[in-house]
Amino acid sequence: MTRAFASGFLAAAALAFLSTTAAAEPEIVSGPAAEPDCFAPWTPETKFFKFPKKEGPYRIALANGYIANTWRIQMIQTAKAYAAQPDVAAKLKEFKVVSTGEDVPAQISAINNFIDSGYDAIIVNAQNPTAFGPVIKRAKEAGVVLVAFDNVLDTEDAINVNVDQKGLGVLWANWLAKHLPEGGKILEVRGVPGTSVDTDRHNGIQETFAATGKKWDVVEVLGKWDDPTAQKATADAIAVHKKFDGITAQGGDTGVVQAMIDAGHPFVPFGGETENGFRKFCAKHAGEGLKCSSAGTGPAQVAVAMKTAIAALEGQVVPQSIKLPLAIVEDPNFKEGEDYYPDQSDNFFVGNAFPTCGINFTAQEIMGQTKENQ
Repeated sequence: MTRAFASGFLAAAALAFLSTTAAAEPEIVSGPAAEPDCFAPWTPETKFFKFPKKEGPYRIALANGYIANTWRIQMIQTAKAYAAQPDVAAKLKEFKVVSTGEDVPAQISAINNFIDSGYDAIIVNAQNPTAFGPVIKRAKEAGVVLVAFDNVLDTEDAINVNVDQKGLGVLWANWLAKHLPEGGKILEVRGVPGTSVDTDRHNGIQETFAATGKKWDVVEVLGKWDDPTAQKATADAIAVHKKFDGITAQGGDTGVVQAMIDAGHPFVPFGGETENGFRKFCAKHAGEGLKCSSAGTGPAQVAVAMKTAIAALEGQVVPQSIKLPLAIVEDPNFKEGEDYYPDQSDNFFVGNAFPTCGINFTAQEIMGQTKENQ
């Protein structure tokens, strides 16, 4: 009888565990999403999730990796500003922020700690798209909503929120090809190594150049999306190679242009990101040859990721992969007070809003927050 009782108890426990696990997983349902203008599916084949509804308020954590550039700092500030907005704050019991640097195991450990601590949802800007398999599985089994943005995860067991990063590289390369129809020597200032954003943008650039059939001599340097780092890398490249016919940079673009000015390098066509300082330069020096395509997505995509997590916790239908629009402006259409702001910091990323999601910020809201862990 004792053995039979034990066997029955173990079977019941196993059944209970399986039932809990199954209940924690999202149901695959038909679209559209609860807010289709905001939660746009990546492709017509994108799956739609419906998580079991949880009662709020919620405990949500942001597990960031790399922090040492303007975009990441503004992203952290934007996340805190969004969490502080009254209608969002009313749904949050706690909002926690941790940045772990470029150490992938440290970021994974932070996510594991949040799971163990009972957080309802975790937002992540992943240092590596493929290294998170076990922790993704743990989050799924624990019923934790996991939302990756910007540098997303190579999985269909988490929600991904992003722009078409490869398409952004294609856009910049096409801009240079338009202005350099016979090809030429290009300086490519890359981002943080190992991240999906850097890889996707680089691949878009390289594949587009190759498709033109023209000769492109591309010199790659590491800028880490950071003005001082990109400025030094550009200065060193100019010192060695003397002259480039065009430039594309994933970030730190203000520093790249400053290096050109300091070295007396002639202005050339440039495909770059959306920093306010870069756009100031583009507007000021367009007549001297700095013909710019400025495109990207502002750090406010973290707010879309947070909004998505809350919607999922509320039991709303959301796509597994959400595609965000790019903020694009190209020469000769840079408008003061709309596309760039002379009185604002050079380090401020313009276009930091997603109106279709009801997400808008003033510079004061963002700059009033800190980059520190909380």
